[in-house]
Amino acid sequence: MSVEPKHDEDPRIGPKSAEDETPFTGRRIKGLPLRAVVPNAITAAALCSGLTGIKFAISGDWSAAILAIILAGVLDGIDGRIARLLKAQSRFGAELDSLADSLSFGMAPAIIFYLWTLQDLPRVGWFASLAFAICCALRLARFNAQIDTDEQPHKSAGFLTGIPAPVAAGVAFLPFYLWMATGFAEFRDPWLNAAWMLAIAFLMISNIATLSWTSIRPRRNVRLELIAFIGLLFTALLMEPWWTLSVICAGYLALMPLGVIRYSKIKRQRANAASNLPD
Repeated sequence: MSVEPKHDEDPRIGPKSAEDETPFTGRRIKGLPLRAVVPNAITAAALCSGLTGIKFAISGDWSAAILAIILAGVLDGIDGRIARLLKAQSRFGAELDSLADSLSFGMAPAIIFYLWTLQDLPRVGWFASLAFAICCALRLARFNAQIDTDEQPHKSAGFLTGIPAPVAAGVAFLPFYLWMATGFAEFRDPWLNAAWMLAIAFLMISNIATLSWTSIRPRRNVRLELIAFIGLLFTALLMEPWWTLSVICAGYLALMPLGVIRYSKIKRQRANAASNLPD
């Protein structure tokens, strides 16, 4: 979500966004524009929300712990967009965002999951939790390393590589959603959940093409139906949160093969176009 400021711009406030702004002249500027603080403050709030989930888990308040992680995901989804809206992108913001994601969607879910069920398997359960946290950190490190890389086949086609960290954290808690919705003890089985955590950890660092917001383009003739669906989905989250979250996770997993198929089609089109180019 970040770009390097140009040499003639104040690195503290990002690119100039309005004609009435005072250009950077090399002199020290007193104070910092609020718009430069807002995106990073939202990122810090997401970090605090994710880590507070651990506190709730330690006290056994599982619902609050999971909701804290979900809130962190919501905040993480808007901080970059607000930064672009306010034209306050910075390398500092990108690094802070990755650090916050690693803690909120890697370490925090791993600890919460371990306290909820995996501690019944002290060795295997801890191994699964560590694998999830490490894979999240590796994914974010790969993302940071590719920020300035021009050749990114998945990104240039509107796809992501593997499951994003916030999505992985939400999907990883699918057994918890089902446990809360049904009350079935089977969904809290430590062996089942250890295998599930390892599977999600693998998907985070995999090279599988997954759908992104830019690759989902509904037709214009269904926009009203889509708006109505989103409104009903929000209502369902308020009335039946655990069933709704379960359906959302199941829907995302069901769409993963679609992402692979669509990207394979684009990849073949690119290969055909390259083969038809004159030598």
